[in-house]
Amino acid sequence: EMSEMSERSKQNVAHGLAWSYYIGYLKIVLPRMKQSMEEFCRAHPNLLACRKTWKLHILVPLSCDIYDDLEKADSNIQYVTDLTETTLARAGTKKRVYKHSLYAIRDEENQLWHCAVEYATPLQSLYAMSQDECAAFSREERLEQTKLFYRTLEEILKGSKECADAYRLIAYEEPEEAETHFLSREILWHLRQEHLEEVAVPEVNHPHTPSTTLDSAELNLQISVSDLPQSLRTDGF
Repeated sequence: EMSEMSERSKQNVAHGLAWSYYIGYLKIVLPRMKQSMEEFCRAHPNLLACRKTWKLHILVPLSCDIYDDLEKADSNIQYVTDLTETTLARAGTKKRVYKHSLYAIRDEENQLWHCAVEYATPLQSLYAMSQDECAAFSREERLEQTKLFYRTLEEILKGSKECADAYRLIAYEEPEEAETHFLSREILWHLRQEHLEEVAVPEVNHPHTPSTTLDSAELNLQISVSDLPQSLRTDGF
């Protein structure tokens, strides 16, 4: 009965996508991020001077609006190169390649900040489901699923020792009116935060605090505990 209720409310969709994303991708690539960054920095010592940025920055737009080409999303984001590939035999595919792209983010003073950044790809599935009559996902349901996906993924990653300090989740809600460099500003805010974390400067006033960036506390308020997937066990475990 509880399983049927979960099916009807679609609670299992975001939960399953988050776990699949972690098991099938992040758990494979994140433990190798530091090594990839180190190899890149030996060849380009000046581009990634801040070790706190040596992680995968994962974009989580609540609208599920994803660009396949980040340069088209924001002209202040420019592709630089790919980091060292990871090649594994996976589910019958020999030499499956996993890789990340390094980008240069241009700020208001024309300074370049470098980082590995990409969208959380399962959001493409959520968006596609909202466009498919068979899935019957409304825009409101998609939004709630995206929030639940973020919260579930955050909890999974917090409990993963292999992935510790190898990622940064960037959840945000896009403004109603289009802004040309909105995305680059969001990424830059997080990069500046990482730089501050490395130098450990207390109580610094930041030039830009994006009102649309959502932290876990805000998303906690937006998703009630009853909305989260519940165990089917009734024996207390």
